[in-house]
Amino acid sequence: MEKRAQGMSLQQRKDDLPEILRRFEQENMQKVAAEKYRCHFHLMAPVGWLNDPNGLSYFGDRYHVFFQYSPFAVNGGMKLWGHYTSKDLVQYKYEGAPFLPDETYDKDGVFSGSAIVWKDKMYLFYTGNVEEEGDHDYIHSGRGANVIRVISEDGEHFSAKQCILTNADYPAECTNQVRDPKLFQMTDGTFRMVLGAWLQDDKGAVLLYSSTDLEHFNFEQLYTTEKAFGYMWECPDIFALDGHRILAVCPQGVPSEAEQYQNIYQSGYFIETEETRTVDASFKGTKETRTVDASFIEWDMGFDFYAPQTFETPAGRRILIGWAGVPDAEYSSNPTNEGWQHSLTVPRELRYHNGKIYQLPIRELGQLRKKEILPEKESYVLDNGCGELIFDGIAASSSAAICVQIGIGCSLSYEKGLVTLQFTDDSGAGRGKRVARCEAVHKIQILMDVSILEIYINDGEIVMTSRIFFPEKDATVRFLGQAEMIQAWQL
Repeated sequence: MEKRAQGMSLQQRKDDLPEILRRFEQENMQKVAAEKYRCHFHLMAPVGWLNDPNGLSYFGDRYHVFFQYSPFAVNGGMKLWGHYTSKDLVQYKYEGAPFLPDETYDKDGVFSGSAIVWKDKMYLFYTGNVEEEGDHDYIHSGRGANVIRVISEDGEHFSAKQCILTNADYPAECTNQVRDPKLFQMTDGTFRMVLGAWLQDDKGAVLLYSSTDLEHFNFEQLYTTEKAFGYMWECPDIFALDGHRILAVCPQGVPSEAEQYQNIYQSGYFIETEETRTVDASFKGTKETRTVDASFIEWDMGFDFYAPQTFETPAGRRILIGWAGVPDAEYSSNPTNEGWQHSLTVPRELRYHNGKIYQLPIRELGQLRKKEILPEKESYVLDNGCGELIFDGIAASSSAAICVQIGIGCSLSYEKGLVTLQFTDDSGAGRGKRVARCEAVHKIQILMDVSILEIYINDGEIVMTSRIFFPEKDATVRFLGQAEMIQAWQL
């Protein structure tokens, strides 16, 4: 089916592909839904491959979560956008795939992007990928990276696509690798858009554009580091949190350093303080290159996390959702490959504390708690591998060790200032060890959802996400150490 879709003309994709996709989903959803490692409360594609969250927004009394989607190829293929809606960020409804690669300016993939609400309309922007035929490296030549705009008045029906920017609109310092538009509105009503970029000198960067009407954009500034910090910065995001401006990026090509940058590609952020400020309050500049000189902090220290995007709720909460996966990882995201791959993380609420951003699962997820789990011989059994555990008042410091044993071959431990998540059996599907430095551990919150594990330490000071694959149906968790209170719920 993937080859058939790829071989269609653009007109055939417009005319026939929506119905072909609908039938393919209908015919395969039931089989995929019954697969052993499907999650219960993490968002997955109905069939096939999922990666980046896109277009996160609140519009028309619903939350909208779009996502990168390759329905016909379990290991990734033709890129579309899938679409979920939710009233509460707990229960979701699948709305189909609204954007297909069916125009000359997006024929090789509907890549990542974002949404912004203005004047009672939802404006969606994404990168339209074009790959020219011929002898190209698709970095310095042969690739079109177009910014595409779509408008919706109800969150269900979408306007015709409009190409807003092309390669000719990017600075000369850029290669053909420019993508992932993220939009935000200033207090004066004007708009800014950031794009991730790969520069000719192999440095990652963020491009900043301004607009008054969400149709015409002017280049303002380019942000990078003095020394190369990766060759490509994907999925940029700029937002304010508790009085601090945050620049988030996903740098590719950053070498590992001790406990830092342990995955093949990274996800993190720079915090702009008065001492490290690189962007003035109005985001107005002289079209010069500005250097980001703040420290880079990783969002997640686990095996499976990339391409996060944030948005603001009507109540003013800043929410983050990430892809529980990493591109080009050597280990498996699903050892069975039974018709699907990957999930998103649960929504996480962000807050600024002690010079970094803390992340916690949104409080709405408390609705999932079904019954309290009582210990059996000092162990907690999670039926169907789904549950939440909180270990609070832990006596763990640089001189006191603890361990949470998850199944037989997975453990979370703390000793001598290091938190370690480690797999020693096949439940890790090739994953080994990840570590994070921490002065002390006083609280651990764990979300288990069949084949995904999200760990929040010290109310989100450190977060570790990993896929996990138990051979048995249930999961047993055991805590070795001292804690004032232990709570566990079936989810």
